[in-house]
Amino acid sequence: MRENTDHPKASNMEEATKVDPVNPIIRVGEERDIGKDGLKKKLVKEGEGWETPDIGDEVEVHYTGTLIDGTKFDSSRDRETPFKFNLGVGQVIKGWDEGIKTMKKGENAIFNIPPELSYGESGSPPTIPPNATLQFDMELLSWTSVKDICRDGGIFKKILVEGEKRQNPKDLDEAFVKYEVCLEDGTLVSKSDGVEFTVGDGYFCPAFAKAVKTMKRGEKVLLTVRPQYAFGEDGRSASGSEGAVPPNAMLHITLELVSWKTVAHITKDNKIKKKILKEGKGYDRPSSLYSLLVKLIGKLEDGKIFVKKGHDEEPFEFKVDEGQVVDGLEKTVNTMKKAEHALITIQPEYAFGSSESQQELAVVPANSTVYYEVELVSFVKEKESWEMNAPEKIETAMKKKEEGNALFKTGYYERASNRYEKAIRYIEHDYSFSHEEQQQCKLLKVTCNLNNAACQLKLKDYKQAEELCTKVLELESRNVKALYRRAQAYIQLVDLDLAEADVKKALEIDPNNRDLKMEYRVLKEKMREYNKKDAQFYGNIFAKMTKLEQSTTTKQDRPAPMIKA
Repeated sequence: MRENTDHPKASNMEEATKVDPVNPIIRVGEERDIGKDGLKKKLVKEGEGWETPDIGDEVEVHYTGTLIDGTKFDSSRDRETPFKFNLGVGQVIKGWDEGIKTMKKGENAIFNIPPELSYGESGSPPTIPPNATLQFDMELLSWTSVKDICRDGGIFKKILVEGEKRQNPKDLDEAFVKYEVCLEDGTLVSKSDGVEFTVGDGYFCPAFAKAVKTMKRGEKVLLTVRPQYAFGEDGRSASGSEGAVPPNAMLHITLELVSWKTVAHITKDNKIKKKILKEGKGYDRPSSLYSLLVKLIGKLEDGKIFVKKGHDEEPFEFKVDEGQVVDGLEKTVNTMKKAEHALITIQPEYAFGSSESQQELAVVPANSTVYYEVELVSFVKEKESWEMNAPEKIETAMKKKEEGNALFKTGYYERASNRYEKAIRYIEHDYSFSHEEQQQCKLLKVTCNLNNAACQLKLKDYKQAEELCTKVLELESRNVKALYRRAQAYIQLVDLDLAEADVKKALEIDPNNRDLKMEYRVLKEKMREYNKKDAQFYGNIFAKMTKLEQSTTTKQDRPAPMIKA
């Protein structure tokens, strides 16, 4: 971490107008109280800039200490060696911690420190008598920022070499580090020129994971680690080439984050995981139905290859959402950048499921987790909606609707739903369309939302089905299919009154509709079942209450026990 040496020197006018709500402005030659415990500060020379050190920072000072009668008892200047310590962590007397945190780089000040903030009633024999007020001529030469990364004083981090970029590793990522661990006396405990571990799982001691998550690629730090983030009260026995760590030992760790591989869950259920082996280029990513060129190798858990494409010939071309590859691979490729190289772990639900599958090079057993190593060579985008005129948008939306219809008929309900959603997006904003085009869009919106609602009923997402039907009814309040499908959704959501209202309204519009009549019978049966359950539930509650009341009355009727004198 850099020393704070890059701030311009403030002019006297700037210093005079600066308002510090915590520390009063002190001009050269003036003496002011610092805090409320008797500490006094007299400014001898102004410092540079405006920053002051923070708690935990490693400060470098020159000082001369005297008693109030002028007797000198200590001086770093006499030794010609500046003194370094970490501010605010109890390494020096409290008066130093309180005073130095008000100083700027290069500032020189004299501090009068009362005994309560120095050595108190006992003093520090033989040089400092009891209850002594001390005077220190102090110069703040520089400081290096040191961060309390856990905010409890457990791990202090001092940056030795700045890292690259702004990103930090996350729990799932795999970090590659170099390190050296020593005891306070310098005894080497452990050293490695390179080890890889999952950040969240940690390595060696808890401080590793805590520190790595605050670091950038290429960053090198010195950690001061207290026992709670090292090996605590138990310590650690020597093992192999690694030394022992005594109980309650503090550690000094030099740690370098060489690199890391980004690992992420692709789906909310954490059943698809992507580890980036090589970062991609740029910011652009493909989205559904783009033409993709990839190189891929698919392996089983034992390492057996079951598919290999794009390595010995031209890159393999496929379109996402066309069913050419397993769902897990489709979903992951959508998150990749051009030239990105990734290892993808896919659990059976997003791979080949519970059925055995014959692939190009091997059979994939049922319920297999599979692993794909994939390189996204390139992708070609379809034309964006904003690049199209009105007729093109309508034509594309109609095409997506027809693709959705074909997928629905073959039982690919999720893919069909995606097509209907895409169709809607092309015509969602039709403000610039002609009246005739707006009517076409309205019909398309009604059809796609209705068909999508049918998909959601098949997929058992009844809330989504209800919302889609409601969108249709906002456009056509007497649409029988929308009322019918919304009633089906309401029945599954156990909103039986709302379901009955929709069925009755639909029957008023189309009284001879057989599907509606059958749904009404299903609804009535459901209502009778729930009414029976309600009656039984409330009957049980009433019986329990009656029994409780009778028990209470019986107890009250009993004669009170005799009280012995």
